[in-house]
Order: sequence, then C-alpha cells, then structure tokens
Amino acid sequence: MSAPRGVRITVRAGDLTSLAVDAIVNPANRSGAMGGGVAKAIRTKGGREIEREARAQAPIEIGTAVLTPARSLPCRYVLHAATMVQAAERSSAERVRQATLAALRLADQHELQRIAFPGMGTGVGRVPKADAARAMIETIRAFPGRHLKEVILIDRDQEMADAWQRALAEGQPRRQPVRTGGKETPQRPR
Repeated sequence: MSAPRGVRITVRAGDLTSLAVDAIVNPANRSGAMGGGVAKAIRTKGGREIEREARAQAPIEIGTAVLTPARSLPCRYVLHAATMVQAAERSSAERVRQATLAALRLADQHELQRIAFPGMGTGVGRVPKADAARAMIETIRAFPGRHLKEVILIDRDQEMADAWQRALAEGQPRRQPVRTGGKETPQRPR
C-alpha cells in the first residue's frame, strides 16, 4: 500500500525490535525514561545506553522527537517521539498525530529511508487502537517528506495490525460497479 507521494506503507504483526531498518520509533514520554511497554522492550533488547542518551536530550516535548543510536538493535537509530508528558499517563489521538509527525520530520531531516512504528500511544497511553491507527495513517499519508521510502507499521498485537489495515482501507478510493450487458463489473480506481 502506498501513500500519495510514493511512500510504501507496510503493516504487519511482529516484533519492532527485530527489524533491520534505518530507525524504529519509541512512543516516548517527556523525560525519556523507558520503563514500560514498547520503550522497555527497546531498552531491554538494545541496552540501557539508549535510555541514557534519550534522557540526556530531555525534555522531549509533545510534538518533538530525538534520535539516539540503536546500540545492539538491528536498526541504526531509535527515534523517541513524545506521546505523553509523564510516564504511563493517558495520551490522545492528537498526541499520537503530533508524535508521528515529529518522528517523520526527524527521519526526513536525517535522510532516513525506512522507519518502523509500533502502535503509538496504545499501550500505557491507552489510546483506542482504531483512533491511533487513523491518526498515524492520515499523518503518514499527508507527510511531504523527501527521503522516506517506506514506513513499516508493526506491533505484536494483531488487533493493532488489523486497525492499521482498516485505516488504510478507509483512505482508498472505492471500486464502483459498472453495468455492462446486465452484469456488474468492478471498475478500478483511477
């Protein structure tokens, strides 16, 4: 599935920390602490240095992101995009939108071509998966980046992957049936 500017959007269920991409995105908090959810998985597999380097760049305000080396992860970098101010506080679809945009901007600034996002704000931030998926897909599709070629949306939760698939389908032109000789033939979108 591609966004209008040619960025390929790939959805899958799986482990974000196993991807060999330019960068993975951590749905961060303002302090850069990586104590739970996706952040904890990144810290556990990649090393505590990732958290130390993120905290050294704090505060990470909502709508901003910082970059750290990925250490022992198979990707090159971790983009820490704030979805909440305090650790484990409730987030919102608007914060997910802002964090997604911040990560995309930072990736483009560093000329990254392939990045991967988990479900942003859907864990400890408690944003409904459908709302987060819609906010993320709309933001990715609208982003006018120059370098980005592929965005992978990956989460261990199949429900999140399904929510992304539904959000992708919502933005696609619908096929309209065309009557030909009494039969309906699907018409391809132009």
